[in-house]
Amino acid sequence: MPLRNRVDPFGDLHAIAARGMFTGNRGCLVDAAGATVRHHRGNLWITCVLDFRGRRVGLTRPNRWTPLFFLDDAVALAAGHRPCGECRHADYRAYRDAVGSDVRAPDLNRRLAAQRLRRGRGPARGGDRRIWTARSAELPDGAVVLTDGPRLVLGARLHAFSFDGWHDPVPRSADELAVLTPPISVRALAGGFAPRLHPSAS
Repeated sequence: MPLRNRVDPFGDLHAIAARGMFTGNRGCLVDAAGATVRHHRGNLWITCVLDFRGRRVGLTRPNRWTPLFFLDDAVALAAGHRPCGECRHADYRAYRDAVGSDVRAPDLNRRLAAQRLRRGRGPARGGDRRIWTARSAELPDGAVVLTDGPRLVLGARLHAFSFDGWHDPVPRSADELAVLTPPISVRALAGGFAPRLHPSAS
């Protein structure tokens, strides 16, 4: 039976078998018995590669970070995560430099925490997400917007999200759109950070 560790663009957790392109964490989410009991712990929300120097972490290990899984960078960014500074050092530097080269990791963590949830504690759900609006033409590729569900901005089209990939592209609206990806990550995308997207996006 799949564990509840697959992340959607809202940042909510689901029990889905497919793993996705990335893992990551937002602290220890399980109790002593290994059951998922919290949405997040702390403000360090990062996205990691699936394999790094042969390290192995238990999926439900108490008192250790709980591995989560993401379809790709677009989903992870929309959920409020950023690239890990260790296993994804080059991607982290590209993200940071696109925001501002003088910004440090703790600053990124605090700003993301303030931008992703309306409240910082408790059993957060997608309904707790901060949603903002932007002109469609100003949104970079890799951002995720809300229009009949989460959709990936890619060129002139918006692609619908599923845990298996992006699908059902429709023309990008010329109007303002509700944006799920936090503003700081949209700034990183606009500033040159190149997200690694699931092959279905092409």
